[in-house]
Amino acid sequence: MSARVLIADDQALVRAGFRKLLESAPDIEVVGEAQDGREAVDQARRLLPSLVLMDIRMPRLDGIEATRRLTADGGGIRVLILTTFGLDEYVYEALRAGASGFMLKDAPPEELLAAITVIARGDALIAPAVTRSVIEEFVRRSPAPAAPAAQLEDLTTREHEVLALLARGLSNAEIAERLVVSDGTVKTHVAHVLAKLGVRDRVQAVIVAYESGVVTPGRP
Repeated sequence: MSARVLIADDQALVRAGFRKLLESAPDIEVVGEAQDGREAVDQARRLLPSLVLMDIRMPRLDGIEATRRLTADGGGIRVLILTTFGLDEYVYEALRAGASGFMLKDAPPEELLAAITVIARGDALIAPAVTRSVIEEFVRRSPAPAAPAAQLEDLTTREHEVLALLARGLSNAEIAERLVVSDGTVKTHVAHVLAKLGVRDRVQAVIVAYESGVVTPGRP
């Protein structure tokens, strides 16, 4: 099944470059373009792409608020954030708003295509070291720790363990090895954790884990 992609960027040349790259991939279909965040939301609601390639800094409505509105719709549209600036507060806010991952605009083409495929099929793009460093950095800057999420009380002891390992960037296979269980068992636990926390993917679960104190920035 092809990934249906909407490209949202305020620079026409950038959109054209991404379109050319994406159209070279046999399993990716570009369904439209948007030149600002408001147009991205309108186009996404009309065209129903599986993924929006979203620039952060755009006029009228920035990529963070556009992401927040799309993920709040509950239609299953995924967002991959594009940034020129690397690990900054905008990236963290975009993840908090519901983005499933982020990429630098100058990332190698094959990495971008792989990221689109991963997110379009419903997985979160987690590069453990990068995602963890983003989240740790901005949780560390918070003036006070957030109150524990109420949903955490619904997790079993084993689900708490899985969430903590998830937040440290471990893959399902690594979690299975650590807990001496099967990959299938871990997959089931992860699905239960996401459902009980009310989050759409692993990125959002990691944010909840850090902001609620399940794991602490800087600790292994």
